Amino acid sequence: MAEVTAPLRARKKYAIVGTGGRAIFFYTAIAQDYAATSQIVGLCDTNQTRMDFANARLAELGHGAVPTFAAADFDRMVGETRPDEVIVTTIDRTHDVYIVRALDLGRSVVTEKPMTVDAARCRDIFAAVRRNPGGRVRVTFNYRYAPHNTKVYELLRAGAVGTVTSVHFEWLLDTAHGADYFRRWHRDKRNSGGLLVHKSTHHFDLVNFWLRTRPQTVYAQGDLRFYGRENAERRGVAPADMYARARGSAAARRDPFALHLEDHPQLKALYLDAEHEDAYYRDQSVFGDGVSIEDTMSVLVRYRSGAVLTYSLTAYAPWEGFRVSFNGTAGRLELEVVENSYVNSGGEQAAEGALGRRSLVLRKLFEKPQEIEIPEGVGAHGGGDAVLLNDLFGEPTTDEYMRAASHVDGALSILTGIAANKSMATGQVVNVDDVLSIP
Repeated sequence: MAEVTAPLRARKKYAIVGTGGRAIFFYTAIAQDYAATSQIVGLCDTNQTRMDFANARLAELGHGAVPTFAAADFDRMVGETRPDEVIVTTIDRTHDVYIVRALDLGRSVVTEKPMTVDAARCRDIFAAVRRNPGGRVRVTFNYRYAPHNTKVYELLRAGAVGTVTSVHFEWLLDTAHGADYFRRWHRDKRNSGGLLVHKSTHHFDLVNFWLRTRPQTVYAQGDLRFYGRENAERRGVAPADMYARARGSAAARRDPFALHLEDHPQLKALYLDAEHEDAYYRDQSVFGDGVSIEDTMSVLVRYRSGAVLTYSLTAYAPWEGFRVSFNGTAGRLELEVVENSYVNSGGEQAAEGALGRRSLVLRKLFEKPQEIEIPEGVGAHGGGDAVLLNDLFGEPTTDEYMRAASHVDGALSILTGIAANKSMATGQVVNVDDVLSIP
């Protein structure tokens, strides 16, 4: 009898909107590691130079170039290339535009975090999901997949510290990675929602994931205390040392915070060589005008479970990483992770999320502290990126930790930051359901 073989599964088709630095993560993985299961069929952007760069990279990886479309032609791209899913890696404030339109055109969505930047845009996404029940939205929270963060979830789920009553979470961005948010479009709060939305969405999602609960009330304080022109002037920086952007500035050559695009081939190709199309300057001074986001933030969150989170984010620290401690009715769990510094899109040698060291200690009541072994992973974020990418583009598998994040998870993570922004503006405790009630 002839052997019967299962038919090969058709490769899933993806279109990408937004071809800046973050898009590289996705299209490189598809072309290099998931060519058997996935393919890219179209690119869309406001900038043709960046799309040409992406196509050149795809050709180098053996994928082959794909059609490119201007941002205004997004609908035409979807109609002509017929992707199964759209990957959204544009600037944060336009995520909702493409998520909603892709869903209405009958496509599912993979979106970079944060899902969006405010409650109104979040409502629009939920409305689009409701009217398009065949589509889905996945948010790429790669930190969930990092082995150390998964191990924390596993220990807490098993009751290692009993019922969690409080969490202290300190995140530090150093003067390379942290400063980078103040050089580029993120520095304008209208684009990013500030770091409590753009960056802390990862951290607030982790707490939601670890505790399996939702935020209830939020109180926050935050300021711009280090970056920006006024802070530089207070510290005595002379007018002669001020500059708008590093390109062509003698003063920038004396500034350790300056980013020189011409010294980094990938940054040069993506931004310096592309700025004639859109006047986007990737190398702005972190001590220049126009910075409207905070760099020093503290947040107090009460969750529906009754647990309370104290959280801080500092964007000018001498080292990169985080410390998080869980206090419970049966003990305490402590995690410290040191990450190597990097600049998005190739400004440093270290890969994004590359780890220096990790330590996980369980301190049960009336027992000696126990050092918990953390599984080793391969690649960035301790191996988390590889697991996420396989979840997105590889053969489907069952995940006992349920790390895949939906639009609901995406909303719950940003709602803490959105409520924190409202609290900073009003000085009041904010009820999260008053910002946006999620069933």
